[in-house]
Amino acid sequence: MTIKQNSVVTIHYELKNTEGEVLDSSKGQDPLVYLHGANNIIVGLEEQLEGKQVGDELTAHIAPEKGYGMPVEALIQEVPKEAFGAEVDKVEVGMRFQAETEQGPVPVVVTAVENDTVTVDGNHPLAGQDLHFEVSVTEVRDASAEEVEHGHVHGPGGHQH
Repeated sequence: MTIKQNSVVTIHYELKNTEGEVLDSSKGQDPLVYLHGANNIIVGLEEQLEGKQVGDELTAHIAPEKGYGMPVEALIQEVPKEAFGAEVDKVEVGMRFQAETEQGPVPVVVTAVENDTVTVDGNHPLAGQDLHFEVSVTEVRDASAEEVEHGHVHGPGGHQH
């Protein structure tokens, strides 16, 4: 069976940046199980997995535009220190928070702490980066009607209701 729209796909992967640093891996862990065509993984990797089958291995190089996108300047903001309330003295570069916005909660990372302001970045940490995957396909099956309707995999390795 080949990977196509509405296939449940099981893969093992290793993700590296351009410098060869391992950013994420399923090695020594459970494999990743996802519903193909439901935007459950980045589009560039999904495109390269299309048509593959169990036992296939591939090296996938994904440009930012098909990965996590390019950084968006509007997602980098300076906020007054007092917005952090009683925790203001504990705010440090690298800390992560959920910022409440008009569009709902957005995860942000602190990138600078100045006298009166804190700079936060709401871009994905891998935005703007080329991604390098080593992938092996370990299982492919048709999704159930319920999985297709819900947009994700159910059962072991997937979502339980």
